[in-house]
Amino acid sequence: MSANKPLTQLLDAVAHGDDNAQNRLWSLVYDELRLMARQQMAGEAPGHVLQPTALVHQAYFRLFGSGNGHFENRRHFFAAAARAMRQILIEDARSRGSLKRGGGVRLRELDDGIDVPGHDPTELLAVHEALERLEKEDARKGDVVNMRYFTGLTVKETAEALGVSERTVNFEWRFARAWLHRELSKGDTGVTPTNPHEQ
Repeated sequence: MSANKPLTQLLDAVAHGDDNAQNRLWSLVYDELRLMARQQMAGEAPGHVLQPTALVHQAYFRLFGSGNGHFENRRHFFAAAARAMRQILIEDARSRGSLKRGGGVRLRELDDGIDVPGHDPTELLAVHEALERLEKEDARKGDVVNMRYFTGLTVKETAEALGVSERTVNFEWRFARAWLHRELSKGDTGVTPTNPHEQ
């Protein structure tokens, strides 16, 4: 992982239209984005049309295409990348008709041995919708869930991507787990948590 300052400087240069900086940025962040994409898709069925490399390219285009690409720092960039990948997968699943509300899905326990949720589309949608609400209340906790649950990164990898301490990630993750269980137990999503009294 590179230090925050060079990446922040590149992001600033890209925001000001420096094509050379965008090429250097792509080289700098590609491996990390590829790891995120591979983790995102770990639960997808073999032969899935959308592959990690394509997911990286689509997410990068969403981040920098059509005049986009104004990111304050490393945390802002990687959080946005995780959200972009999540949205692409949700849209892809919806287009294939594999996501729908309800269905009595049981939310797997959100523990430290977390798996990405690609194999359970109904759960994916329920957590996605709950996470959208969390992001409005607390953006950083939403970023941590994006990295841990949707992207499947470890606590250490999440801390590095967001530029915070592992202690901070652990704290935010514990809070977010309890929040998500509470939200998903309300009954308006058709989801029954596996362990609603966690923590």
